[in-house]
Amino acid sequence: MSEPEFEQFRGDLEAAERKVAREIDPGARALVVAILVMVLAGSLALSHAGAARGFDVLTGGDVLDDEHISLPSRLFVWFAVVFGVMLSVLALVTRRWALAWIAVAGTAIGTVFGILAIWTRQTPAPGVHAAGPGAGLILGVIACMLLTFHWIRVVWSRTAVLLAAEEQRRIAAAEAERRHPWGRGPTNS
Repeated sequence: MSEPEFEQFRGDLEAAERKVAREIDPGARALVVAILVMVLAGSLALSHAGAARGFDVLTGGDVLDDEHISLPSRLFVWFAVVFGVMLSVLALVTRRWALAWIAVAGTAIGTVFGILAIWTRQTPAPGVHAAGPGAGLILGVIACMLLTFHWIRVVWSRTAVLLAAEEQRRIAAAEAERRHPWGRGPTNS
């Protein structure tokens, strides 16, 4: 294909590259992410601490005061629901790169809050008798941690593919510049 013929399609190629840049293709990881989202959502039905389930921490109530549920526990549950469940599902359905990055960031922060929640359950204030971390809290933190890992892999693999495509475009542009250093085609003076 000659240079003028290629120039006709340059705009189409650049538009296609921009479209690919906004999308992800999780491949087989989509199933893993979907399963982890279900596990994370299911962990809300289990005990978070003592008699308080994850849904109780999410909705509030007297049981939170009875079980001495702290701020890291509440933040973890909110981050898990918003980023681990809602945004993960939205990113899987729409396959948008930006939503996947937001899901990565939210689940990573949620994991930190979850670890702090477990730590605060194990180290109550002096004179406070509080139940340790429940199965729902531990399962939720593990699911959130694994979601973060898999979302990072999806986002980085997409970035590697896009970087390779950009590198190929740069090589082609450099080759065209080497052949015609004073312009876009051989007829320019």
